[in-house]
Amino acid sequence: MTVRKSHIVLMGLAFGACAFFLQLRLRRVVVEMIQMTKGKKTVAQRVDEYGDVVRSRLLPHLRKVGIAYPPKSVVLVGLKLQKVLEVWISNDAMAFKRLRTYPILAASGTLGPKLCEGDLQVPEGLYRIESLNPNSLFHLALRLDYPNAFDRAKGQLDGRNDLGGDIMIHGGDCSVGCLAIGDEAAEDLFILAAETGIENVSVILSPVDFRTGALPADIREVPGWTNELYEDVRSELAKLAGD
Repeated sequence: MTVRKSHIVLMGLAFGACAFFLQLRLRRVVVEMIQMTKGKKTVAQRVDEYGDVVRSRLLPHLRKVGIAYPPKSVVLVGLKLQKVLEVWISNDAMAFKRLRTYPILAASGTLGPKLCEGDLQVPEGLYRIESLNPNSLFHLALRLDYPNAFDRAKGQLDGRNDLGGDIMIHGGDCSVGCLAIGDEAAEDLFILAAETGIENVSVILSPVDFRTGALPADIREVPGWTNELYEDVRSELAKLAGD
């Protein structure tokens, strides 16, 4: 009986994972169809437009780390205090290698997680790329899945209902609650995510680089559960400790 229940649980998890990736693909197709009917650019058209120049920019860095393009997995690491966004890539049997580091040109708020709509905070935690926006007001954009399950659970625990949303990594040099990394960097990440597959891209947003230091003593007051969040972030960052 126990073995049968275990099989049912495993089948349920597998079905859930398949449904998640199928939903991402279907959403991508629907969004592109809507954009085409409105006369806007699709993701595929942006790949045609910027793909060659992005691949040529990334080629020297790919050669340096010895990973073929496109990689199998990508991890984006946004560090608030350091104001940088790191790009780590891997193929099947290889450890993650740092491909590039881009400066964050603008990010509102302070250290600490995002709690509600209008607090101007950049979220902190472990995220996925929900979609790509080929027609962003800020050139090109990658939309995060904030609020994720962790954010919603802690919001419910605290009695916070309006958690905000529409958090992007985008071009330009101004931002409210998002990460602005400039147009060229946005092109690199947009094309990299599109050709790797957004289901293979994860994002770590951290107040500081826990691999090399600790939180500053003057960080603003944060909820008690933030320690749990930061342990999760530390654990994921530790996997990217070397170059």
